Amino acid sequence: MELIKIAKVAKLVTIVIEWGGKKDTVTLVELILKGGVAIWPLLFLSVLAGGTIIERIWFWWQVLLKQDQILDSIMDAALKKWEVVEEVARKYRKHPIGNFLYAPLRLSQPDPELFHLALETAADDELSMMRRGDKVLEGAIALAPLLGLLGTVLGLISALSSIKIGDLGNSSTAGVTLGISEALISTAVGLIVAIISLTFYRLFQAFWSNEVRIFRKAGSELEMIYRQRWMQVEAEEYSINSNQKKSEN
Repeated sequence: MELIKIAKVAKLVTIVIEWGGKKDTVTLVELILKGGVAIWPLLFLSVLAGGTIIERIWFWWQVLLKQDQILDSIMDAALKKWEVVEEVARKYRKHPIGNFLYAPLRLSQPDPELFHLALETAADDELSMMRRGDKVLEGAIALAPLLGLLGTVLGLISALSSIKIGDLGNSSTAGVTLGISEALISTAVGLIVAIISLTFYRLFQAFWSNEVRIFRKAGSELEMIYRQRWMQVEAEEYSINSNQKKSEN
């Protein structure tokens, strides 16, 4: 049923193309059929890249929408009331920045080195998850133009193979121009897929680079607060032990 609906929609989509000064109106299905053999892997690649782009847009929208609020809540709790910072971070552990900051806080009184190691490990995990789908877009960027070029070459071979030396300049070669034009369809489709994929790939890379900066800053601030608290606790324990020794003496 879904394929039938798609076919009906495709028949309704018309595209105006100019062939040697003449304007021709073709449906999307006709354009695909004229694209040759290479158009099918290009369509598969475009669907794959399109699905990845939509999924990544939704992911980054969810991440960027609540990130500042989550970061402010956790850092405020760490500065003002350390005892509740773990509980605050636990509420936001489904968010990348929340799960990143919650990783060292769930440990039971870790030393500063272990706290730092937990932050680094969590940052690596979260940042690597943010790059999910990059390989698909990289593949589309690399393969789409090559598939388009392959389709054009195969189309040119097919169009030019019908030409005979004795037919040059005659009306019998008029269809060759149309064949060459149709052969270029796959190249155009390949370039469109590659350009769109590259545009969103660069956009997602910019988001990821900004997240690296935010993670480093947030992790450093939380670690600094923890180290200060650790030093205060050690100083208090040392003072208590010293007082106990004096009282015993």
